[in-house]
Amino acid sequence: MPAFSFEALDDQGLTRKGVVEADTAKAARGQLRAQALVPLAVELVGDQAGTGAGVTGRSLFTRPVFGATALAIWTRQLAGLVSSGLPLERALTALSEEADNERQRHLVAVLRAEVNAGSTFARALQQHPREFSDIYCAVIGAGEHSGKLGLVLERLADDLEERQALKAQLVGAALYPAIVTLVAIAIVLFLVSYVVPQVASVFAGSKRALPFLTVAMLAISGFVRNYGLWAFIAIVLGAIGARWALSMAVFREKFDAAWLNLPLVGRLARGYNAARFASTLAMLAGAGVPILKALQAAAETLNNRALRADALDALVQVREGAPLASALAQKKKFPSLLPMFARLGEQTGQLPVMLQRAATQLSTEVQRRAMQLATILEPLLIVAMGVVVMLIVLAVLLPIIQLNQFMK
Repeated sequence: MPAFSFEALDDQGLTRKGVVEADTAKAARGQLRAQALVPLAVELVGDQAGTGAGVTGRSLFTRPVFGATALAIWTRQLAGLVSSGLPLERALTALSEEADNERQRHLVAVLRAEVNAGSTFARALQQHPREFSDIYCAVIGAGEHSGKLGLVLERLADDLEERQALKAQLVGAALYPAIVTLVAIAIVLFLVSYVVPQVASVFAGSKRALPFLTVAMLAISGFVRNYGLWAFIAIVLGAIGARWALSMAVFREKFDAAWLNLPLVGRLARGYNAARFASTLAMLAGAGVPILKALQAAAETLNNRALRADALDALVQVREGAPLASALAQKKKFPSLLPMFARLGEQTGQLPVMLQRAATQLSTEVQRRAMQLATILEPLLIVAMGVVVMLIVLAVLLPIIQLNQFMK
């Protein structure tokens, strides 16, 4: 049954907004009048309006209704309601009434209307690809098929929360070094482009040779003042060119493979992607998704194209009859921990459990290494900034010391 958003006046003259389900707009107005409301506006909600844009895609510049954190919270709420025995339609009704904003309320109302019309929940979610990924829909579909939707929703919420926690840890570890770097660059540019020339102009009339450090700093200052804008434009164009090159599949795969070989960052990227791959594969396999389909979906979650290519090669080998652990072990880009746990899972018949343990260990290792790297980078950046500022100060002070000695 279609859903209609309405704006109406109650008997106190106050404006009320909400969503009702009815076959037509006329029937929706009739429902409102039966509730002693005077309808002001009744509009069809979401994709049913025939605009092709819908609640989740009215504009390319419209933000998604659910952010990553909001989706995890919504999934957890839905899991709690369904696990308590509440029918899916009533659970969606409750979430629609408790929605934080109007767009979220409309989206949930559309999902509820499609479920009431006889559609499966997974198929209703697939109508909104901006909000719900293919993996999200596949897990929901497996839960509906197995009759364990509540349990599957709990696992899905756990996975979303763990992924957000890992991402927050990595962003938090990189935030302080990034801020220190930007502040250091801004301070150095200010000193080189403004302070050094002002001080150096005092010695412009002097016929004495300036110290080498001062001469070098003046040369750098002159370059920044004369060609700084052009250098900035060149950097921007270079970044645009690099982004265009990375959009090419062949170059991107080679770049990602080289990135994995970097001493510190490479190990972090390898561990992060492997943890995400193992977690997704464990969740899908535990929900009853066939292993080939689960491997395909898990491979699509990998941001690193080189690891994705290895995962797809492993998929081909599994399709041909090879064990999952053996297929992954032949791909040296994956951490050795992953095929080891996969082998244990295949031997014990608990593949989803072992894959989840592998994902947990990999996530913990990534967090530990990220914090260690941040702990090392913070003092190094401060020391480097201090050294650069000290050189600039020496470049300014040396001519003053030299002039003082000459006056004596």
